[in-house]
This record gives sequence, structure tokens and C-alpha cells, in this order.
Amino acid sequence: MKIAQVAPLWERVPPPTYGGIELVVSHLTDELVLRGHEVTLFASSDSQTLANLEAVYPQALRLDPNVKEYAVYEMLELSQVYQRSQEFDIIHSHVGISALSLASLVPTPTVHTLHGSFTKENRKAFSHHKKQPYVSISDAQRQIDLNYFGTVYNGIKPEDYPFKQQPQEPEYLAFLGRFSPEKGPQHAIAIAKQSGWRLKMAGKIDVVDSKFFEQEIAPHIDGQQIEYLGEVNHAEKAELLGNAAITLFPITWQEPFGLVMIESMATGTPVIAMNLGSVPEVIAHGETGFVCQTYKQMADLIPKALKLNRYACRKHVEKNFSVAQMVNGYEAVYEQIIKDRIDLNGHIHAAKIQF
Repeated sequence: MKIAQVAPLWERVPPPTYGGIELVVSHLTDELVLRGHEVTLFASSDSQTLANLEAVYPQALRLDPNVKEYAVYEMLELSQVYQRSQEFDIIHSHVGISALSLASLVPTPTVHTLHGSFTKENRKAFSHHKKQPYVSISDAQRQIDLNYFGTVYNGIKPEDYPFKQQPQEPEYLAFLGRFSPEKGPQHAIAIAKQSGWRLKMAGKIDVVDSKFFEQEIAPHIDGQQIEYLGEVNHAEKAELLGNAAITLFPITWQEPFGLVMIESMATGTPVIAMNLGSVPEVIAHGETGFVCQTYKQMADLIPKALKLNRYACRKHVEKNFSVAQMVNGYEAVYEQIIKDRIDLNGHIHAAKIQF
């Protein structure tokens, strides 16, 4: 197949540090190339890929302080994609609502992977274009009625995450993610203090979350019980997660997927998380971690989590969240969409696929 992959421009593909969408796009794109597909990746020029790379900007936009209007460059990227739409059998968009209007104007089908959550405003755009093909990254994400062609879980390469049979001494809890209220770093700190555990935290601080970090997080960082490591690269991330006794995932929102959960389990480290969004689909409760109803329960279950089999955590990821399984799912979706082209009335007749 001739496939166009359309990535966000905010971060390069793959991301040097934090960037879940871009990591998934990188794995998907390269594996499709290795399977013999002709793939074009639309992304920032500093991206690294086995595919043909097309770019409208020399670097990830987040690295350029001169960029004030992100939407301008996204428009240029999408214009480039859809002006060349006849070159592809299918276009795969990872940029949310931005591609919806243009996708409806060309005969080449576009499948949209929903990497984010639905908001009061974006629901209107998705509902207006509800007949276009969509892929959810968890069943929990399907909060509005759209033309879903399947649920395809995100995948990683377990071999990129060294397995650790034993956590580092002295033991600590880990938190990895954006320092934003919905990711719950404030709750991770509270859990560490309630339980008396050391906590190592890493992740990026977006400008929009800087005040939250300064007021809710920074005052607790003492370099001893609560340690902030900054925005770590992949090797540092794998080390942080793998040497932890437990990874905390104390989210406050309906998480669409939560890549850090499978990254942690791949290293052997179990995850204790709040029962929101995709969490019960990703964690095998009582085997690879615990799905909790309250933050207090997260703290209370630390002793039980320490007894979980770390090898079982690794096998859970290898079985359910590998790159190979993810790409198998997307290949099947592509084939189904191409087979079931939009008819003259604008309706799509397709079998629903589950992976």
C-alpha cells in the first residue's frame, strides 16, 4: 500500500524526550516500511524515519521560540498532504480535528487515530464529520458516536526497555508524565508522603502548566524524598522506570491510553493507577498492578504491589502492546477502509474491527 502518515509538528518523530503520539507514529511508520509498504511521513524536518520524509519546517516547532502561530504550519502541512492525496491509497492522520475538513474533499480515504480526549468544543467538529473513518486507542475513549473501524492499542518495542528483575536500592516510587493537573503529579507527591516512600519524578512542563508546577509541585521538591529529574531522554526514562519499585499513574482525567503504563510494565515495574479512561484496559488488575478508586487506595496498595511478579508485567506488554500487534491492527484497518470506499451517498459500509 501507498500510505501517508501525518504527524503533529510540535515534536519531532520520534521524540528525543517526552512525546507519546510521536513515538507511536515513529514505530508505526518504520514497521510499515519494513513490511514493504511505500510510506511517506509528513513531519518536522528533524524527524528520523525509514519512510520518505516530507516537511514544511526545519525542526520541531516547540524548539523554535519564533513560532507564534502553530496553526499556520499545520495548515501548510495538511495542504501539502491533500494536494498530493492522489499519490496515496490511504492517508493516516494523527493531528485530530485539523484534517477533518480537507479529508472530506478528496477521494483518497483518511483514517483518523484519536490520540486525545473529547472536549465540549471539538465534539462538534467530530460529530459533523462522524462518517469519516476513525480508530480509537482504547474502548474507553469512545465517548461520542463516530464511525469507528477498530480499537488499536498503542504499541512499543519491549526490547527498547531493559527488563529489571529487581528494583534499585534504596527503593523508590516513580512518576513520569507531563506536569499538568490531569496527569496528577500533585497526587503522586501526596501518595509518597502518605506512605513514607521516596518519589522520583520526570517529565516536561508546558508553558500553560508552569504556574501549576510552581505552586503545586516545586514547593515539595526537596531532592531527598521528592526528587525532580527534569525532562528525561529514552535511556533515562527506561532507567527511571526499570529501577523503580512501583510506577504511580494518579490521573484525574479520562486517559485515552497512557503510554507510560506499558513502558513501565515492559521494564518489569508494576503500575498503581486510578480507575479512569483506559486504565482497566491496560493494567491486569492484581497481576501487573492495581486499578484504584481513590488516591488513598493507591497508597494503601503499595505493599501488595511490591509482591507482584515483575516478569508477568513484561510478558503482559509483549503479549498485548507490541509494535507488531499495533501494526497488524492498522494494516487490517487500512485494508478494510480501502475495500469499503465511500459510496455515492457518502455512507461507509464497513465491518468493525477489534484488536
